[in-house]
Amino acid sequence: MSSAVRFGVNYTPTEGWFHHWLDFDLDAVRADLDSIARLGLDHIRVFPLWPYFQPNRTLIRPRAVEQLVALADAAADRGLDVNVDGLQGHLSSFDYLPAWTRTWHRRNIFTDPEVTEGEAEFVRTLAAALADRPNFIGMTVGNEISQFAAGPHPDPDRITPAEAEAWLLTLLAACEKGAPGKLHLHASYDATWYQDDQPFTPAHAARLGAVTAVHSWVFNGTAQRHGRAAPATEHHAAYLVELSKAWADDPHRPVWLQEVGAPAPVIPAEHAAAFTEATVTNVLDCPGLWGVTWWCSHDVNRGLADFPELEYSLGLLTNDRRTKPAGETLARIAAERRTDRPAPRTTALVVDTTPGRSVCAPGGPVFEAFARLAGDGARPTTVLASRAGDREHLTARGITETVTPDQVTT
Repeated sequence: MSSAVRFGVNYTPTEGWFHHWLDFDLDAVRADLDSIARLGLDHIRVFPLWPYFQPNRTLIRPRAVEQLVALADAAADRGLDVNVDGLQGHLSSFDYLPAWTRTWHRRNIFTDPEVTEGEAEFVRTLAAALADRPNFIGMTVGNEISQFAAGPHPDPDRITPAEAEAWLLTLLAACEKGAPGKLHLHASYDATWYQDDQPFTPAHAARLGAVTAVHSWVFNGTAQRHGRAAPATEHHAAYLVELSKAWADDPHRPVWLQEVGAPAPVIPAEHAAAFTEATVTNVLDCPGLWGVTWWCSHDVNRGLADFPELEYSLGLLTNDRRTKPAGETLARIAAERRTDRPAPRTTALVVDTTPGRSVCAPGGPVFEAFARLAGDGARPTTVLASRAGDREHLTARGITETVTPDQVTT
């Protein structure tokens, strides 16, 4: 694994959004990738919509898989590596589940044996199709698929943490079988760290798969509570990166900021570049950062209906492929900061989740203490209360001081 920080983008096609798989146009994809490559980024994350690729449990469409490979090869021609998300899953407020898991065929997507077998074969097939491509980074099991396991989803497939772990191990093993030795991981949204009853846990995120993925969105109450330019908002991504390390068994486990964006209206368009600058600068001060993958590449075409308003303007580039100020900012940082080597963070905030994970959420004592420390110019990380007295663990991470949230606030 390279020691240089990776800079990339979540690829949102300009023509048809992720529905472009239904009318796949390689020339349009190439034009999109050209505009991404001009930013000086080194990778993309792509999303083969699950129902389009596996419309029946025993049918994985060969033509769709060929188109995914063609996209990866086009990316390679432009110096871009590719990470592939397997199960979509949930994207931009829409759910994409195949008909063989819903309504008349309703089955739990995490525990039903036949569904799990079909999912495993799907991710294995995609991984195997790309295994020999040098620019294939690896598979992400699915995009924030943990959303389906608990509220606030309107119709969740409820499971226990043990069942979540068993499902993750099965899917990660299938990815490894398809493409041995690649960087395979899974990704949850921030409920993993913040929501008391979310069955996909911080331990799953920080211990299973090759790297830890975090997705940082300040519309989760952070910007609303603190303001667009407050330390809590501009350090939110860095907070999640450092929070994840509390649960990691490997003191040097890499962390991938796999999604982060500047969502309107909590981050107004005229402030997007400044937010991008602050967020990326702060997260580059986190040791062990694998990379930053911005959401997203191109704005969504306003001819497509029913997206939440913020989804139309998240791109680094416009829908006609012109670079926006936030794109210019990320391109400059990527050119200048790939080889940053931040020093260890020596002060650790003690995390005690006995009352529940919500202590880590915006408004919770851990979150607010971290924000206050960051605002005062400190460089905090986190450590579980159960490890706060483990000198070997602290030394391995370079931690020389621990503080509790109440010590910070008083």
